[in-house]
Amino acid sequence: MITTRSRATRARSARGVALAAAVGILLAGCVDEGRSSNPDDEEASGGSGASSDCPIEVNEDIDTTVAVGYQPIPNGDLVVRDLGWLEACMPNATVSWVKVASGGEMVQAFGSGSVDLGLVGSSPATKAVSPPNNIDMQVIWIHDVIGEAESLVVQEGAGDTLADLAGKSVAVPFASTAHYSLLAALEREGMTPADIELINLSPDAMLAAWERQEIDAAWVWAPTLPLLTESGHIIVSAADTAEAGAPTFDLAGATTEFVDANPEFMEVWTALQDQAVQMILEDEDAAAESIGVQLGISTDEVLDQLGGYTFLTAADQAGEDYFGGQLSQDLINTADFLVTQEEIDEVNTAEAYEAAIYTDAIDKVAGQ
Repeated sequence: MITTRSRATRARSARGVALAAAVGILLAGCVDEGRSSNPDDEEASGGSGASSDCPIEVNEDIDTTVAVGYQPIPNGDLVVRDLGWLEACMPNATVSWVKVASGGEMVQAFGSGSVDLGLVGSSPATKAVSPPNNIDMQVIWIHDVIGEAESLVVQEGAGDTLADLAGKSVAVPFASTAHYSLLAALEREGMTPADIELINLSPDAMLAAWERQEIDAAWVWAPTLPLLTESGHIIVSAADTAEAGAPTFDLAGATTEFVDANPEFMEVWTALQDQAVQMILEDEDAAAESIGVQLGISTDEVLDQLGGYTFLTAADQAGEDYFGGQLSQDLINTADFLVTQEEIDEVNTAEAYEAAIYTDAIDKVAGQ
């Protein structure tokens, strides 16, 4: 059964202390003594050292080397990183963590071979396995279903509707789920990207552009989103576009080469992601503390941000609504739309999208 968070992200997430997160300052009371997140490191080995306990059976036989791409998005992936679970559960594996700014950049990292596995949104994942990219990768996990956590925020005085943004500058990370949601929202309103000044900006670059009023609006996710809402307001969210038939997800993907060569690693990795989701659902404060360490923000801010997502256990994901059938169709539906927006050349075959869904580890962890 799907569990949906009930906290409203807009009402409480715009806190003055969030500005400290933008410059990488850890807030008082957020970090245990001797615990370091290194949130601005582009690459680091291991987690924060917050825990050396493996929550599942340790597997000492796994000795693979893996580069794990991660994004600063509040979900279970940051719990796994912060608690050092991969390193604790597979002590003979060599794990390095590579910080990536967006799903589009993660797809590039897959293509270049600089990461083996990492978080990529549903729109970038679809683009990756569609022509002309045709990257040999597979979807391995759903980190979250995106709701109000990704939204279009507008400068005060710049407008209250999408129509008001005609001719104005709107920033979004290209090839991201936010980009897909923006395009879907424009189409729903009878507008096209040509009706606005569309600017490609990473979340890290948006804050400065926003403060200099170089952009009128931005579609982005936390932790950047709550910073922008301190002086702006939200007019539409991914929850709205999902309701209109364009859902988005934060997915995990991996190269097919790595998946095929490392089935035991994939099962342990999936089991740990499932443990992290269960922590979010059953011990939210503990999960928020770990996520806060990784994002450099307070536990309360993380709790606010988690309300913009739906988190699914392995048992949820194994069912027909996701890995059991619908997820490949969601990729096809996304591809259909991306073709109309000239974001991809053509829709791939149904077999190609089905082959891009890796179910073995999910089914084993879910007990199917």
